[in-house]
Amino acid sequence: MGAHPDDQVELALATGEVEVEGRLPWSSNQTFLVTVCSPDGGPGLRAVYKPERGERPLWDFPGGLYRREVAAYLVSRALAWDLVPPTVVRHDLPFGTGSLQAFEPADYDRHAFTLIEEGGHDDTLRTICAFDVVVNNADRKSGHVLATDAGRLRAIDHGLCFHADHKLRTVIWEYRGEPVPDHLLADLDTLGRAVPAALSDLLDAGEVAALRRRIARLVATGTYPEPDGDHPPYPWPLV
Repeated sequence: MGAHPDDQVELALATGEVEVEGRLPWSSNQTFLVTVCSPDGGPGLRAVYKPERGERPLWDFPGGLYRREVAAYLVSRALAWDLVPPTVVRHDLPFGTGSLQAFEPADYDRHAFTLIEEGGHDDTLRTICAFDVVVNNADRKSGHVLATDAGRLRAIDHGLCFHADHKLRTVIWEYRGEPVPDHLLADLDTLGRAVPAALSDLLDAGEVAALRRRIARLVATGTYPEPDGDHPPYPWPLV
């Protein structure tokens, strides 16, 4: 098997010296834009740094949300859906342990709502929707879907995922009750048979087991779920 296109980016994120550029606005937790310096003096890689010590305590999620960011990337990569930018854990960063995610410039006036209105993005939005169901995304805001300058859609901000209890909150309900495309079900079936072993370092055993159950349920039903009337189906704010 050949090298994955994200391998070099992962290596740079995992080993490069990090210089903080500044704090990113509008984040509920402390989030920083950084440059990951190239050891050979080449152009640096920009990344988003989310330190554990900058996380706002939540009643329903334990600390260490940064680990869920990395887990989401591992699931996206294992599925070969390439939705989540490369993301790693680092312990030697300026504000302590946290996640580093490759930063991708994007048109921030475009997001899930506008992309749905534009049309032509159903394939990727359906994929994001299936991804959110299995990772149990409790916070899929419209602005967490990026139209990158490279011409692709990326999904970011996965700190509130993988809870063992049902917590799906998303703005993407357009496909509810519709069949999940067969190729996505096939990918999920493969994942369900062999989830990445590294997830056990990021999530507890109950959360990994719940991930397997959600995958099996979606594959078995073959349809996107309807909103659950027992809890709010939308995040806030919506964008």
